[in-house]
Parts: sequence; structure tokens; C-alpha cells
Amino acid sequence: MLTKKQQELLRFIEQRLSVDGVSPSFEEMKEALNLKSKSGIHRLISALEERGFIRRLPHRARALELVNRAAAEPSMPEPILARDRPMRTGFSPNVIAGNFPAPPETQEPSQSLESVALPLYGKIAAGTPIEALRNHSEHVDVPAAMVTGGEHYALSVSGDSMLDAGIHDGDTVIIQRCENAENGTIVVALVDEHEVTLKRIRRKGSAIALEPANADYETRIFGPDRVRIQGRLVGLLRQYG
Repeated sequence: MLTKKQQELLRFIEQRLSVDGVSPSFEEMKEALNLKSKSGIHRLISALEERGFIRRLPHRARALELVNRAAAEPSMPEPILARDRPMRTGFSPNVIAGNFPAPPETQEPSQSLESVALPLYGKIAAGTPIEALRNHSEHVDVPAAMVTGGEHYALSVSGDSMLDAGIHDGDTVIIQRCENAENGTIVVALVDEHEVTLKRIRRKGSAIALEPANADYETRIFGPDRVRIQGRLVGLLRQYG
């Protein structure tokens, strides 16, 4: 047997589900029943749940399901409406089937779902350095999250000298343009102003080492005036099949 407040709350939840398809918030329940705090609503909800009249759906906000409406007291008062909330004219509530879906939340489009077009400058050697072929008419679409901050471009990889770093022949690498990089960074290095290669950079004193990531290739050592950094690796795209 339900108390008067339990009956009122059950009827209010039923009315809101039938009109809106979504259960009221605890704040709306508190106002509708003229209670001073939400703790009283929590107790009423728990009592209705224990008696098998409603069920709380897990992992969903404002998600209540009517389970045993027919067992309620026949002398229940008319539906309680929140203040200033219009009700459909001519509406008569019946037994409500449960499992009403909550309305989808509105979200801003995720940046990861957006893409930007980067210029594809041609092939870069990941073995023996070759001259980069800059073709401004070609572009590649990449996730916007890969290119936050600074200027970026894309290069196609030719060779397997960076295989152990997860960079395969035919991959497309995303490069952030820069002129300096920390030791151990994979960079696009311009050698003697005409050879471009993708390698890991190491500095020791005035010497600059360009290291491969494949034991079949040797590290090359240059003087400081022979190597110029043109960018650092920030992302990679790969096609399968």
C-alpha cells in the first residue's frame, strides 16, 4: 500500500512519461510535490522501486521506467503538473509501457570527425635520400586533430629504413613545419640543400647524426652546416588492401 506522497509521485512520473516520453528531474519532482529538499524525493523513489512500481535504468540520466502501474491505489489523485507547465487538452493517461528512450544529448561535432586538406609534397626517402617533389596540386585529407597548431604538410614514404619506428614504404606522414627539434625526434632533414630524408636526429657537439630505424641501414654523420630541419613527424596515415 502506497502513501499519499508515493501515490502523487508515481502519478506525476506517469503523466510526464506519457506527455514527454522522459521522466521528470528530481528538481521537478520536488517542486510538484511541494517538498523542501531532493532527499525526500530520493526516499520516495527508493520506496516505489522497492515495491516494484518503477525501475531506475542504469547509466542513463533521468531514466525511470514504470513497471507495475496497475497495482496502484484506485483512489489516486489526478496527475500533478509542475508549476506553469502546460498539459495537452483532452489527454487521459493510461497504463504506460516502459522502456522509454531518453532524448539524445546535443553535442558539438567532435574535432576528430573533421578533416583538413594538406598539400602532398611528393615522396620522401626512408632509405637513400631523394629530392622531394613538391606538387601543390595534390592534397590529402587528414583528421583535424592531427594538425593542431602550426603549418603542416604531407609526404609519401619511399623505402623501409624507418620500419622499426612503425613507418612503412607507401605510408603518408604528416609533418609539422619547424626548424629545430629535440634529440630523438623523427624529422624531415634537408641534406646539402638538395637531398631530403626522414630520419631520427641526434646531435653530439657540432655533429649531426641522422639515424635509421632499421638495422640494414647505417647512421649518417654530418657537419652542422650540411643539415637543415624542415619539419617533424606528428602523424601517419596508412592504406590497407
